[in-house]
Amino acid sequence: MTAVWDLSIAYQGLDDPKIEQDIELIKRSIELLNLHQQEREHVVTIQNAIQTMEAASTLLATVNTMAMCQASTNAQNQSAKQMIARIAQLSSELQQAYTPYENQLAFASSEFIEEVLQHDNPSVSGQAFQIALMQIQATTQMSIESEQLLSAMEVDGRDAWGRLYDNLTGSLTIKVALESGVEEMGFSQAASLLYGGEFDKQQAVWSGIQAAMKQNEITLASIVNALAGWRHNEGSKRSHTQPQHFLDPSLFENRISRDTLEAMMSVAEQNKHIGQKAGKLMAKVHGLEAMKPWNHLAAMPPLENAPAKVYTFDEAIELIKAAFATVEPEMAEFVQTMVDNGWIDAEPSEHRRLGAYCTKLAATRTPLVFMTWGGSRSDLLTLAHELGHAFHNWVMRDLPLCQTHYPMTLAETASIFAENIVRDYLLEQASTPQEQLEMLWEELSSAYALTINIPVRYEFEKAFYEQRLQNELDAPQLCELMSSTWQAWYGDSMTGSDPYFWASKLHFSISELSFYNYPYLFGYLFSLGVYAERANKGEAFYRDYVSLLRDTGSYLAEEVVDKHLGQDLTQPQFWQQSMARIEQKVDQFERLLNEVVMQQTEKAMQ
Repeated sequence: MTAVWDLSIAYQGLDDPKIEQDIELIKRSIELLNLHQQEREHVVTIQNAIQTMEAASTLLATVNTMAMCQASTNAQNQSAKQMIARIAQLSSELQQAYTPYENQLAFASSEFIEEVLQHDNPSVSGQAFQIALMQIQATTQMSIESEQLLSAMEVDGRDAWGRLYDNLTGSLTIKVALESGVEEMGFSQAASLLYGGEFDKQQAVWSGIQAAMKQNEITLASIVNALAGWRHNEGSKRSHTQPQHFLDPSLFENRISRDTLEAMMSVAEQNKHIGQKAGKLMAKVHGLEAMKPWNHLAAMPPLENAPAKVYTFDEAIELIKAAFATVEPEMAEFVQTMVDNGWIDAEPSEHRRLGAYCTKLAATRTPLVFMTWGGSRSDLLTLAHELGHAFHNWVMRDLPLCQTHYPMTLAETASIFAENIVRDYLLEQASTPQEQLEMLWEELSSAYALTINIPVRYEFEKAFYEQRLQNELDAPQLCELMSSTWQAWYGDSMTGSDPYFWASKLHFSISELSFYNYPYLFGYLFSLGVYAERANKGEAFYRDYVSLLRDTGSYLAEEVVDKHLGQDLTQPQFWQQSMARIEQKVDQFERLLNEVVMQQTEKAMQ
C-alpha cells in the first residue's frame, strides 16, 4: 500500500522557505488592516479590507493545514506543534485586525452593503451571504475592544485545552492484556481494532482504553469542564441584548434553527426502537443476548467460521471507484485523481492521531483525506465517507473561497451519500443471502451508531452543559452521567455502558466547536433523503446533486432543503421519511438472517 500524502503542491515541508515568506505576507496584511481601521466607514476601505482578509486567511489556512497534516501522521512532531501554535497566534491577530470591519458590516445599512458588493473581485462580490450572517449575529456582538480581547485570549485559553487533549491522546500508550501477554500500542491503533474483526482482542482493547482514560481522568475532566465554562462565560457576555442559550452558537455555526434541531431529535427519540432493533440483530449474529460496549463498532462475525473479509487499500480504492461510477464516471475519475496525486494518507503509524477527516489546502483548493487503514469493511466505508467530503470540496473549487465554507450539518451530506453508494454497490454484487447480510451489516451498524450513539452524545453534552452552569463535574460524575444517558438510549440492546466515552471521544474536547455530534445525525437522515432522489431523477440526478453541494456555502440549511428538495426541515415528516427508510433496511436484514439461519439448521439436520 502506498497511501502517504504528497503535500508538495503547497510546500516542500515545514522547513520550506516559502512558508516564512507567506507568514510575512500575513503579517503585512495584519498591519494594513490595523492601519486603515479608522477609515472603515468608506466603501472602498471595506472592499480593500475584505480582499486583504481573504488573501491572508487563505495563506494562513494553507500553512495551518500543512502543519496539522504533519501532526496527524506523527503526534510527536514538535515542529508541527510549534507551527500550529504559531499559526493560532497569527490567526488571532488577523481576526482582531479585521474585527472593526466586521462590526461595520454587521450594523451597516442595506444600501452600504450593496455598494460594497459592487466589485469586480469575486472575493468581494461573493460576500453577500457571509455579510448576512454577520448581521444575523449582530445582536450578540460585543464591543470591538471586547471582541478583540476575546480573540487574543482564545489562543492560550480555550484553544490551549484542545491542544492539550490532542497532545495527551496522541502520546498515550494503551496496554492490552491478551492471553499471550501485554501488548502496547498507540491510542489510534487501539481504537481502530474496535472497528475490525479481531473479536478476541476487542474486550481487552476496550478495557485498556478505559484504564488509560481513568489514569488521566483528572486532566480529561479538567479539559471538558474548562471548555464548557469558557463557553458559558462567553455566552453570558454576549447576552447583552437578548439571552444567549449555550446551544445558540452551535445552531448558528450549523445554520439551522432550534425548531429544526428539536424536530429531528424528537423523531429520533420516537424511533429509537429502530436503532435498538438493529443492535439486537447484531447481537444475535454475535451469538449474544445484547451487544457490548466493546463490540458495537466491530465488523460482522462470520456465520460459517470463515474469516472476516480484509481489504487491501488498493482493493478498497477500486471498489469505491466502481461504486461511484454507478452515479457518474466523473466521481470515479475524481477518486483516481486523489490517489494519483498523493492526497490520501492512510498508512498505519505509531503516533498517528485518532479518527479520520478530510481537509483542504486553501491556496490550491486541494482536498486531503486522512485515516488509519486497517482493512475492515468499516475502514472501506470510512474511506468512502472521507472521499465524499473530498468530492464536496472538489466540485466547489471554482467558487470564491468565501462561498465554500459550508456548515457541518450540510458537510455530512456528501460523505454519507458516498457511504450509501458503496453499500448499495456491494449489496448488488452479493450473490448469496449470506453475502447480502454482510453488506446489510454496515446498514445496521450505521443505524445503530447514528440513531443511537449520536443522540447519546448530544443528550449527554446537553445535560452536562446544563449542570455545568452550576458547578464543575468531576470524572466520576461525568462517568455516571454518560452511563445513564447511554442506557436510556441503548436500552436492552446493549449490556453495560461506556462510562469514559466522554474522555475517549475527541469530539467532546474540540475547542473551536461545541456539540460536535447532532450534525452527524442530521447528515445521515438528510443524505438518505437526497439519496432517494437518485431513483426519482434518473440521469438528471447527478447535475442536481452537484448543484446542491455547490449551494451549501451560500444558504441556510433550511433554504438548501427547500430549494433542492422542496421540503421543510422544521417539520417531523421530513425526518420520519428517512427513519422509515432505515427501518426497511433493518427489516430486510432480519428477513435474510432468518433465511440463512433456517438454511444452516436444515443443512445441519441432513
